[in-house]
Amino acid sequence: MSTTESRVALVTGGSGGIGRAVVQRLAADGFTIAVHYAGNAARAEQLVDEVAAAGSKAIAVDGDVADEQAMAAAFDAVEAAFGGIDVVVNTAGVMVLGPIATFDLEALDRMHRTNIRGTFVVSQLAANRLRAGGALINFSTSQTRAQHPTYGPYVASKAAVEGLTLILARELRGKNITVNAVAPGPVATPLFLEGKDDATIDRFAGLVPLERLGQPADVAEAVAFLAGPARWVNGQVLFTNGGLA
Repeated sequence: MSTTESRVALVTGGSGGIGRAVVQRLAADGFTIAVHYAGNAARAEQLVDEVAAAGSKAIAVDGDVADEQAMAAAFDAVEAAFGGIDVVVNTAGVMVLGPIATFDLEALDRMHRTNIRGTFVVSQLAANRLRAGGALINFSTSQTRAQHPTYGPYVASKAAVEGLTLILARELRGKNITVNAVAPGPVATPLFLEGKDDATIDRFAGLVPLERLGQPADVAEAVAFLAGPARWVNGQVLFTNGGLA
């Protein structure tokens, strides 16, 4: 396994709320970073500049995570720039809420394309292209256990992520690559806060024994653990939620 100073991490959705915090944390830990984005090039480049100003190497790469050719090109770009990839953190995701009985099926298809197919595409590429000693970290949600109403369609996609993550960990026997998922609880990101009034946000914070929403940095800390020192943690879902049931 290469040293932390030479390790290369590709973070999908790297310009988003949790993705940005992951990029910042891994860069602070000495990783070379590829910031992946799907739409906002300016925001990704700004983060690259921030990482570079702090002393780490970084590039931005784009692509729809559900498009296998686009993501293969993104992996190619990272390998061409830095010689290989040691860690893939797959934070890219879509969350649309609503009751199952009336949920729009087109919205379901859009969400599942990113969350299921996108995770599958990135996981497949990571399985074939991560260097020995590497780590793949996918993203689920604590709602797979909390099971609050209106989260059903989203949970259906994230339960699929957990399943493929746990099986891939077993399929990579002998490659010295760990495969895990992080399952955040309520985290104060634009994705979570969108469409919620103050009362709803306060209610979610009150469900957590620590009596607050998580911050992106809280989740990034768990990712850094799995990306770096946690070589004996494999095939697990790490619930990072402040004690939410």
